[in-house]
Amino acid sequence: MSLDLDLLHRAGDFTLEVAFRAEGRVTSLFGPSGAGKSTVVNAIAGLLRPARGRIAVDGTVLLDTERRIDVRPHRRRIGYVFQEGRLFPHMTVRQNLLYGRFFAPRGAPALALDTVVGLLGIAPLLQRRPRLLSGGEKQRVAIGRALLSAPRLLLMDEPLSALDDGRRHEVLPFLHRLAEEALVPIVHVSHRLDEVVELASHLVVLDGGQVRAAGAVEDLMGRVDVPVLAARQDAGAVMGFTVLGHDDDDGTSLLEGPIGHLTVPRLDAAVGSRRRLWLHARDVLIATEVPKGLSARNILPARVAALAEGPGGIDVQLACGRGQLIARLTRGAVADLGLYPGLAVQAIVKSRAFG
Repeated sequence: MSLDLDLLHRAGDFTLEVAFRAEGRVTSLFGPSGAGKSTVVNAIAGLLRPARGRIAVDGTVLLDTERRIDVRPHRRRIGYVFQEGRLFPHMTVRQNLLYGRFFAPRGAPALALDTVVGLLGIAPLLQRRPRLLSGGEKQRVAIGRALLSAPRLLLMDEPLSALDDGRRHEVLPFLHRLAEEALVPIVHVSHRLDEVVELASHLVVLDGGQVRAAGAVEDLMGRVDVPVLAARQDAGAVMGFTVLGHDDDDGTSLLEGPIGHLTVPRLDAAVGSRRRLWLHARDVLIATEVPKGLSARNILPARVAALAEGPGGIDVQLACGRGQLIARLTRGAVADLGLYPGLAVQAIVKSRAFG
């Protein structure tokens, strides 16, 4: 899926002026409250008309104010999942799901009801009414209804924000499976970075109505020059690894990825499968020489790529193999180590990074 977007919109004192191109299965719009995330998805859905703009999905133009193109919302083939499920209370789950079929264009490729039900794990719920569902179950049904409308694109605006942590963790695996199997591209809005890391392939960082950065999740998360990301306590690099094997006697797994080999606590994952890891800056140490007498299993050669002010200290961006890491150090530690861009160092990844 490709999404091309260029918008100018004003609402009171707020001005949104954004332009980006996103490609991939899941694009996340991330940023603080009031950054303009919901305004962007509402414009994509056709629920608001910007002062100026152009929106195209896979080359199909949905909006072009200069050419006076503005496809009506019901003809855009956009599925929309809101913060709350908005299910019809008088209908069963099955009836709510099938309601989505009314919006599927004739001849459009559509997912079968059984496929959607199996994908979202809602077969036991089909005869229930919404009042008998948990919050997480309602959201799964709302997602299923949107999928059955045969959308070319699925918008999800903070779909888990109304749920407690328990319900969030209940729904996240289904969203991950949806992204992997449903073959419907998704634009996902969130202010929670853990959701972005779990789901997205492409990331657009918004703040103050502007795009601060856009690109692959694994590229952006390893940088220290994107303040919306780097200023967070959970800042850190994200990258994919392949499971090479397991040592049951030692209780560990061996992974291979852009930064090299890592030994981690035993994973419940098949050999050859892929795992994405989020290596937080607080769990990465730096040594200027190869350390001896440490219990750490993961010591990797690296090079200082950049230094930037972080929350309470200095964030050090490290070029490591074909990837990047971030280490969060005190100013005193940076001075004692004499760190500067280009310096060869050793990156030590704490075992708790994989807990």
